[in-house]
Amino acid sequence: MTRYIKTDTAAPPPRTARYSHAVEANGFLFVTGQLPIDPDNPEGPLPSSIEEQTELVFRNLSLIVEASGYALSDTVFARIYLSHFERDYAGLNSIYHRYLTDENALPARTTVGVARLGRDALVEIDLTLARR
Repeated sequence: MTRYIKTDTAAPPPRTARYSHAVEANGFLFVTGQLPIDPDNPEGPLPSSIEEQTELVFRNLSLIVEASGYALSDTVFARIYLSHFERDYAGLNSIYHRYLTDENALPARTTVGVARLGRDALVEIDLTLARR
């Protein structure tokens, strides 16, 4: 069974793109990459620091994951994009490790530097989760 998930609580997709917030298939949940967009003010400016932006990304990820019936602790893989890798890697990790805390069940992870992200964001994160 495949389930396509859209939620009104997380930041909406931009008007120029059409996609689900997440798709569940065969016991896995694939969460679309989230930018640091305030779900309460989607057109508002992005925060300036990597820490504030990462908090907003995790707010959106959490809203999507919970609306899908999963928990962040079900994450098995995280893919992270940073537009200023060297500068922001430590700041990203200071927030990331507050949300994914179990040292014995840390997800696999890839972190890559990119030339640019949508809305000139500093960070974007997508997740894959599995039912325990």
